[in-house]
Amino acid sequence: MRMACGLVAGLALVLSGLAQDGDLPDIAPSAGWNTLPPAQAAVGDWPWWRGPNYANLAPAGQMPPTVWGAGSNILWQVRLPGNGHSSPSIVGDRIYITAGEKAAGHCAVWLFCLARSTGQTVWQTEIYKGPAAKVHSDNSPASASPACDGERVFVPYQTDAAIVLAAVGVDGKVLWQKTIAPYNTVQGFSASPTLYKSAVILPVEGPKGSYLTALQRATGAVVWRTHLRAVGEGYAPAVLAQISGRTQLLQLGGTFTRGCDPETGALLWECEGPAKKVCVASAAFDSDTVYATGGYPNRRLMAIRADGQGDVTKSHLKWFVDVKAGYVPSPLLHDGLLYALTDQGLLRCYQAADGRVLWEQDFKAPFYSSPILVGSTLYLFDRKGRGYVLPAGRTAGPVIINELPAGAFATPVVLDGRIYLRTLDDFYCIGEKR
Repeated sequence: MRMACGLVAGLALVLSGLAQDGDLPDIAPSAGWNTLPPAQAAVGDWPWWRGPNYANLAPAGQMPPTVWGAGSNILWQVRLPGNGHSSPSIVGDRIYITAGEKAAGHCAVWLFCLARSTGQTVWQTEIYKGPAAKVHSDNSPASASPACDGERVFVPYQTDAAIVLAAVGVDGKVLWQKTIAPYNTVQGFSASPTLYKSAVILPVEGPKGSYLTALQRATGAVVWRTHLRAVGEGYAPAVLAQISGRTQLLQLGGTFTRGCDPETGALLWECEGPAKKVCVASAAFDSDTVYATGGYPNRRLMAIRADGQGDVTKSHLKWFVDVKAGYVPSPLLHDGLLYALTDQGLLRCYQAADGRVLWEQDFKAPFYSSPILVGSTLYLFDRKGRGYVLPAGRTAGPVIINELPAGAFATPVVLDGRIYLRTLDDFYCIGEKR
């Protein structure tokens, strides 16, 4: 079934006015907004960016193939129109994935629903068709990963003037679309939505302002909006964490790492860095510490205690390293070890307690995709078509290298012993053939 939504004429007028209005006002939390059951990930689902716990850790008790290639351990392979760098949202027997196409100054963005078992298209919905934004040549109109609450799929996208958030029913019908904030950057938008109670939360940070906005999932009504200080550009989602005895939204902006209150959007604490202008990677975290990496023009990997209040730059920075820090790939934390990958292919294993480097592996290849951990095994995919499998732990181990025809910018999802991987050409399901 193919579905389309003609929505652009009225939207364009709203966006053009919004882009000229300057700063958006803060909005205090509205009463009675929390009327829906909280969004929860069922066993075997991966509903949003970095998985149920925002950690990029695959569920225990599974083991996908360590060897694959064209014609080997490929369960299915589909071609989507245009391109996209988003990771899939997988709920039940459905996969939700975005795709975008840009030509002659215009672009289109689609949300696809695929059958999990075969990759066959169940439906596709066009959520935007109109003027294209200027973005980095490596970026795509479909770089933000969708999030699903079981009834709705939330998809952010960029027009030529602003960021819009769309809610699409699991039947493919567009339920609502709301303009979040004016936006115009060199890189292009990529932040994915975060679900908290009855709200869907989206950060927008760029030259036109830095905003953290919560909308009611069923209606799209603004629950709260917070204007954060910034002088740079942030491209990372706000990660939800139970840390230091409180629920926090962890957000890496262009110039600050922050902890915010998801009930109100209020700033709890902020620390300068890891960059002075641009940050892309999502934060990693444990029970009391946030690990942030970035960015441009400087690069730093930082460990910050998350129990502070206000500006904690001089009081809560546990350790940092300035050299060989990552930029785009997000770090991964497990069992007291922090795995951080640079864009140039240097993987380092740090002791999370003090930042000591335990080992490093240089793949000598470019990366955008982030590592994912399956049990005690790391999986990584580079921009040239190679997939790497290696053991996690305190000592380096052997590396298995696999080849596909095209590289991956998107981070894969691993469920039920299968790797769901979007490359620059195709969307793959990699698994043992039984």
